[in-house]
Amino acid sequence: MSKFKPAAEALPNSGVCYSTTNTSEYFQKIASKLEMRNPVFWLSGSFLVLFVLLALSNPPLLSSLVNSGFQQATKYFGAFWQVFLLANFLIGLALAFGRTGDVRLGRLASPEIENFKWMSIILCTLLAGGGVFWAAAEPIAHFVSSPPMYGDTDIKTKAVNALSQSFMHWGFLAWAILGCLSTIVLMHLHYDKGLPLKPRTLLYPVFGKRVIEGWLGSVVDALSIIAVAAGTIGPIGFLGLQISYALDSLFSIPDTFVTQAVVVLVAVAFYTLSALSGVNKGIQLVSRYNIILSVALILFILVAGPTEFIVNGYLQGVGTMVDNFVPMALYRGDTQWLGWWTVFFWGWFIGYGPMMAIFIARISRGRTIRQLILSISVAAPLITCFWFSIVGGSGLAFELANPGVIKAGFEGFNMPGALLAITQQLPFPMLISVLFLVLTTTFIVTTGDSMTYTITMVMTGDTEPNAAIRAFWGIVMGAVAIVLISMGDGGIASLQSFIVITAVPASLILAPCLWFAPKIAKQMKIQQGL
Repeated sequence: MSKFKPAAEALPNSGVCYSTTNTSEYFQKIASKLEMRNPVFWLSGSFLVLFVLLALSNPPLLSSLVNSGFQQATKYFGAFWQVFLLANFLIGLALAFGRTGDVRLGRLASPEIENFKWMSIILCTLLAGGGVFWAAAEPIAHFVSSPPMYGDTDIKTKAVNALSQSFMHWGFLAWAILGCLSTIVLMHLHYDKGLPLKPRTLLYPVFGKRVIEGWLGSVVDALSIIAVAAGTIGPIGFLGLQISYALDSLFSIPDTFVTQAVVVLVAVAFYTLSALSGVNKGIQLVSRYNIILSVALILFILVAGPTEFIVNGYLQGVGTMVDNFVPMALYRGDTQWLGWWTVFFWGWFIGYGPMMAIFIARISRGRTIRQLILSISVAAPLITCFWFSIVGGSGLAFELANPGVIKAGFEGFNMPGALLAITQQLPFPMLISVLFLVLTTTFIVTTGDSMTYTITMVMTGDTEPNAAIRAFWGIVMGAVAIVLISMGDGGIASLQSFIVITAVPASLILAPCLWFAPKIAKQMKIQQGL
């Protein structure tokens, strides 16, 4: 018999044996909270890791692969996306104005979230990507180089056409794909049938239980997470680049990687904390103050800016878009231009589609189909177009009055340069510039917290995911953005182009809703005695 006793028996109070056990249990608990045993975690997380590793190790190869994929996606799916978005919008309107419009979703007799809060969350979450910089830059871009459908006209007509084209890209079709037909399908299958609030549920009418329980469902969820993560990481990275540029222009703070990284870290801290508090606290709070600041800036510019041009430009721009709505939506005359404008935007919004439908389904219980579709497909786009008229329309008015004053700032497709050129023409230029930068940050924070919350909800299957996984995904997206920024403009540009590639599977996930949303709406109309 050995004269040595086991360590645990010799030192019963040392805790040596128990520390190993406790450490193992601790890591198992963390792994459980982060859903590390979930195949969706490994599929989506591994892809993001591989993307970053390739970006760091061989940027030219990554750019080549992404650019090739981008070109193939726009070439073979561009026309399909244009028809798809138009059909999605028109079918939604038909459901809203028909008897199915009175169908109430989510098994509640009245809305769970009051109207102002609900609309604030939707506007701030979906508008964030183009909330400020695109609103300033796109109208002047189309003014400098007229869209091919319009061609060269007199200078005032060019300005109206520039607004009209911007309205098309950020208007009815863009908003409708982010949460109308797909939300109807999800809300019925989740709240009425008890299926999970996940992207895979959108394909349940096609594949049945196989997509809910099998590997196909994991692939669908992972592809949707990758698409929305790419769509969120891109704006976070651009936020760092653009705010850093503005800080340099306004306060002479050096536009360096350190400044860019600090901006991203601040945004990550805010949106992660907001996501941790959930839909009913942080996300609602940030959205509410976002809207208040937006309204304050709108009123100020309406009073102190080129009021007449803003109002006339909005009315004429919307009128021109409505008059040419179908031709603009289906225009195929210049596929190269479409690839960098209309089809690029459609790809970006489609990539957000499955996850955004989940987010809207989560916050829209008790709404009727009419309320849902008219708010998201009509009211929100008209508000967005007015915002573009306030920011971009002011830029066009200043450019018409003093040629070159905005164009010079925008040269080289400098989006923050266009915004600062506009604010410099307004009273109190420094204050207004700072407020716009704050607004840009809070818009991105709103999208970041909403998408962090939605990703973790899909990952866990819980409407209130645990804090660990929310913080993890919030930090991961910020970290990826910083890594890509460190590579220079090429890293974020590659991710932006990759967003369009992710729209290919996302559009296939969303497409069945064109058929099943009307079918479900009619079934629910009968069930609810309408």
